[in-house]
Amino acid sequence: MAMKLGMGVGYWGAHPPKNIIDVAQRAERLGYWGIFTAEAYGSDAFTPLAWMGAHTSKIKLGTSIVQIAARTPASTAMHALTLDHLTEGRLILGLGVSGPQVVEGWYGQPFAKPLARTREYISIIKQILERKEPVSNPGEHYPLPYPEDAKGSWGLGKPLKSITHPLRADIPIYLGAEGPKNVAMATEICEGWFPLYYSPWREEVYAEPIAKRGPEFEIMYPTMVHVTDDIDKGLMHVKSVLALYVGGMGAKDRNFHNELICRFGFEAEAKKIQDLYLDGKKGEATMAVPDALADEVSLVGPIERIKDRLQKWEESAITGLLVSPQTEEDMNQLAEIVLG
Repeated sequence: MAMKLGMGVGYWGAHPPKNIIDVAQRAERLGYWGIFTAEAYGSDAFTPLAWMGAHTSKIKLGTSIVQIAARTPASTAMHALTLDHLTEGRLILGLGVSGPQVVEGWYGQPFAKPLARTREYISIIKQILERKEPVSNPGEHYPLPYPEDAKGSWGLGKPLKSITHPLRADIPIYLGAEGPKNVAMATEICEGWFPLYYSPWREEVYAEPIAKRGPEFEIMYPTMVHVTDDIDKGLMHVKSVLALYVGGMGAKDRNFHNELICRFGFEAEAKKIQDLYLDGKKGEATMAVPDALADEVSLVGPIERIKDRLQKWEESAITGLLVSPQTEEDMNQLAEIVLG
């Protein structure tokens, strides 16, 4: 199968981008398979997607990702079935747990048991979309109806079924995940997976978790692509992002990104990066990121080098690349490189 090409537009910074519709329409004309929004603790993922969907007709519309702590499962399902109707079946629902700082600091929700919480969350969404019977869930994280003996309960809750019939009972759900158990769960209950970092030269890292995936399972990898004749300079940006995630995302003893890079075989380097970053030496942390690691998880260099290395990705388990071009020229180049 040909490699799919998705475009990530992320979440807003201090202000909304001014050309969001132009970007979506251009991506559709160039043959991009999908366009994906995100959220952190500012703009939400669904609203910009609806806006872009109203001005396009073919391109897939995905979230990468919606944070499950931000909404109850029923609320997310309502957003999904509404947007899927409005865009005539183009939605891809990407979900993820985010991290404890955001979940507990921004949403005021517990981060404990993220694996069980995610499984329960997706189960409820699928029940709602299938609309076979009134929805109930006996789980500890999202009990439905709310238990009569729970604090604050009026004891009047009853199972309900969506008033609106979903356009599709099988809206595809992709999971953003890093840990082996989370990834294995994605292959079991979801239709796709967003890796944070992936190397086609180290496929053994995820070989076991994805071994039971079905033939239609999508793996959309959000990778950094830099077309440049100066490979060292191009890799420097990749290294700075890796330093942030490996060194500064999470507490010293609870950094999932750091743990992933250790599984990649860079345990000593990951520890050094984290020590430097947490000590305030961000520049040194960036320089401590191995060139080999940065090069393997990205596509950097002249067009011919990128095309040559792209063959390794096409032979891997990855089914598509999710890129974030910054200019019209970037969009055109990436479409030409990946789609031919």
